Amino acid sequence: MALLDRVLRRAPRTGDAPVEDQRMSVIEHLEALRRALIVSLAAWAITTVAAFFVAPQVITYLVVRAGIGKAIFLHPAGGVLTDLQVALYIGLVLAAPVVIQQVWWFVSPGLHSNERRLILPLIVATIFFFVLGVAAAVYALPLYIHVLTGFAPHDVTYLPDITELIGFILAMVIGFGLVFELPVVIVVLGLLKIIDSKWLYKNRPWWFIALALVANFLTPGVDPLTPLIMFVPLYVFFESSALILKLSGR
Repeated sequence: MALLDRVLRRAPRTGDAPVEDQRMSVIEHLEALRRALIVSLAAWAITTVAAFFVAPQVITYLVVRAGIGKAIFLHPAGGVLTDLQVALYIGLVLAAPVVIQQVWWFVSPGLHSNERRLILPLIVATIFFFVLGVAAAVYALPLYIHVLTGFAPHDVTYLPDITELIGFILAMVIGFGLVFELPVVIVVLGLLKIIDSKWLYKNRPWWFIALALVANFLTPGVDPLTPLIMFVPLYVFFESSALILKLSGR
């Protein structure tokens, strides 16, 4: 609530000026929000149009990567709709730097000067860990398809519908990208003084179990090695984030 109150002021913190003088009117605040939304949506629209022309190549790569060979579509417009679906996701990823910049532009007037210096590193870290999660999802994609289709009876053949297949892959990719934002989330919560390093270390066993469960969920398989490949980076993220908070005095 304290951060929200500072955002609503949306003015530089200068000396001992009264809070009422620093606070914007509701109309001005909504105008700033509208500007941020318009810029973000315009960036998404432009990148989506550009991504539409490479969507077929991306779909081909994902189908080959999944080890399926060929897929079908059951609706006359299925091919175009799938291209559009992929273009929307690619456009959102490409527009992410602009969207993130607009979010920080909207909240930055309510931040202290030392907090504003962290904006650029946080933007870079957010993009980096999301891309890392996407790469992990693409790497694990053949395993997912092999394990999930392996539960089918012997006399049943999997005939992939391209629309459902791409929807599954995109959900998987976004899921991995969000999970890999763990260090950014921990550090931000620490900077906002919602959590601290002492709390993280005190609850380390529970984090260990939770991350192990997440790793097993994200990497289906019967062997113990595959979930370990996912668990190790997640746990390293946790320990690194806790160490950063500890070194920063939080």
